Amino acid sequence: MDNSNRDRTERDGDAYPRPVRTDERFTGLVAATAMGVYLLIIVGATTAITDAAAACSTWPACNGQWLVDVRNPDLAVAWGHRVAALVVAGLVLATGIFAWLGDPPRRVRAALTAATLGYPIQVGLGAIAAVSGPTAALSGVHLLLGTGLFACLTLAVAWLLEVQTATPADREPVGVVEEADATEVAPENPTLPDAPLARAKTYAGAYVSLMKPRLMWLLCLVAAAGMALAAGPGLTVRTVVLTLLGGVLAIGASGTFNHVLERDVDRRMNRTSDRPIATDIVSVRNAVAFGISLTALSLVAFLQLNLLAAALGLSAILFYSVIYTVVLKPNTVQNTVIGGAAGALPAVIGWAAVTGSVGVPGLALAGVIFLWTPAHFYNLALAYKDDYARGGFPMMPVVRGEAKTRKHVVYYLAATLVSATVLSAVSELGLLYALTSVALGGVFLWAVIRLHRERTETAALRAFHASNAYLGALLLAVVVDSIAV
Repeated sequence: MDNSNRDRTERDGDAYPRPVRTDERFTGLVAATAMGVYLLIIVGATTAITDAAAACSTWPACNGQWLVDVRNPDLAVAWGHRVAALVVAGLVLATGIFAWLGDPPRRVRAALTAATLGYPIQVGLGAIAAVSGPTAALSGVHLLLGTGLFACLTLAVAWLLEVQTATPADREPVGVVEEADATEVAPENPTLPDAPLARAKTYAGAYVSLMKPRLMWLLCLVAAAGMALAAGPGLTVRTVVLTLLGGVLAIGASGTFNHVLERDVDRRMNRTSDRPIATDIVSVRNAVAFGISLTALSLVAFLQLNLLAAALGLSAILFYSVIYTVVLKPNTVQNTVIGGAAGALPAVIGWAAVTGSVGVPGLALAGVIFLWTPAHFYNLALAYKDDYARGGFPMMPVVRGEAKTRKHVVYYLAATLVSATVLSAVSELGLLYALTSVALGGVFLWAVIRLHRERTETAALRAFHASNAYLGALLLAVVVDSIAV
């Protein structure tokens, strides 16, 4: 190196040779690689790809042919899986090379190196399964290693985003506002109309609001997915109607009790200060009576199916109303994580409504909902962090800061995708389910990456809605795949 180049290098403080840039594009490459690996493991775990393996029993060529008749569905799926594996191999190799030619954090380099070295082993296991036929042990090791590769890549994404986007202010907690220091932000109580019909509509709307109807569609879809998994094409209209009726009433009861118990806090928060009890449209006594009535009607509906469904329905009401609202939400930063059990119970209820028992696929579906909940709700907590602080709730961004919360969204999103793979492995779900999880999971991850880059309320709400879209589409795919079996 001549003197002029040496002087310039020393003046700029750069190493020689200068490493490649591991910036936003590199993070995008790692994220795309992670979703490519996820595509392989979830499609490989479905019944569709397992059935297709028998149609292509040699490796790497398929029955001695490099090009297959794609009009044969089994051949098309098996061959498509191998082509995707080749493309993903290129992505994995690229991330490993750039990790060493670039200057990412040491832990990112280690994670990507592990993924690069582990991928050929994963391919080798797939080749053995294709030639000798899959066994339970081989399939388990193959799935476990693929999950490990996916974990390495998603950890690298989370760590890169943290380094690239977190500011000192993002790392500072908002801090819970003590009740004595918080001021009520509730608007003046609305004036009820004098006309009897208009007044009746106002009261009716208030009682509907107590039931939190915006939560119902997704939770009912969770129960529907549980029923479809259990019954398949034999699902009856009676079971569907009674389960969803009991579910709607149980959700309404839970929401009503939540309104009652949080009425004082609601008056301190902008997003809840106009709720019916906070504004005295509905009295506490009437709301409690309404909640008890909904609970009783819910149990009546569930008892038409079986005792277990009724017991689980009552448990869901008590868990959300007491354990989550009274114990977890105001007292621990893990409230959202543990509280995810409330949203997961409808999956078990749906399964129990059909079978009268608790089954592994139903529990696996509940696991998807449980792990999805923090990835979903942390976005809302970011958008309304100041409001939650004013309400005295120790949400993750309030007590741990925004940077850590955003990182945990990535962690729980990855865990959700892995749990979706577990569900496919213990059920008979097919290719529609697998591709839906990949496609909408990719959209969810994109929204989370945008959240890291923009760090705004708008970006947090976008990620929140993307999480809803992911779960809603996934549950619909569960219903369609199960009924079509």
